[in-house]
Amino acid sequence: MDLGITGRTALISGADSGIGWETARILLGEGVRVVLTDKDQKSLDAAAAGLGAPEGRLFAFAADVTKVDSIATMRDRVLDAVGDIDILVQSSGITGAQGYFHEIDDAGWTNTIEVDLMGPVRLVSAFLPSLRKGGWGRIVLMASEDGVQPYDDEIPYCSAKAGVLALMKGLSRTYAKEGLLVNCVSPAFIHTPMTDAMMEKRAKKIGSSVDEAIESFLAEERPYMALQRRGEPQEVAAVVAFLCSEQASFVNGANYRVDSGAVASI
Repeated sequence: MDLGITGRTALISGADSGIGWETARILLGEGVRVVLTDKDQKSLDAAAAGLGAPEGRLFAFAADVTKVDSIATMRDRVLDAVGDIDILVQSSGITGAQGYFHEIDDAGWTNTIEVDLMGPVRLVSAFLPSLRKGGWGRIVLMASEDGVQPYDDEIPYCSAKAGVLALMKGLSRTYAKEGLLVNCVSPAFIHTPMTDAMMEKRAKKIGSSVDEAIESFLAEERPYMALQRRGEPQEVAAVVAFLCSEQASFVNGANYRVDSGAVASI
């Protein structure tokens, strides 16, 4: 399928690994000029090298999404290097504070919200003037199954992702008439560094191998994931790329679940 976005420019956050990196790979293959951003410049440079894009097609600028000034500096570097962007994919995030509600302090809540909700808010705010200029644009925000099906041991993350869904819906109603379409993708338990860390922690806690920790997590915590495996980043990135494309020209304000059926409701 021709996605119809050759020559477009995309910024992808959380792009040094996982879903963000795979999205960059697909978009580069579709003729898109891509800017990667994440917190650490060294890991970004390594990620960019792994993509092997021709000169002038791929850029990497670090930014900390918890700091407005850092995002502003990165935005200015992007505008200087490539000009206005057409596509914003927000894929950065953390698991955040875990435990039952009474076990999580104010700092745990604040840190999770700063990254997982205010990070997308700040990125959209910084690049919205650029995205509104061309009469055509795409914003794809990364939510989660947790945003509509909360779990009792990670309520801050669930709350932040519910906020991302509300942010997406509000933006989609405001800017679609200008040609800027806004949607979410909600993965569940994808094979990324974030879930690797979760499963290593679980394995240590229950005294098992990582593979056994994954198997028990699926059985005990995610019983509706019918495929009974972790998803792969490219399986999510394929949906993200579609939503970035001309083929998704009538998709706006939608939440695409890539979750193996993890959410029990329709």
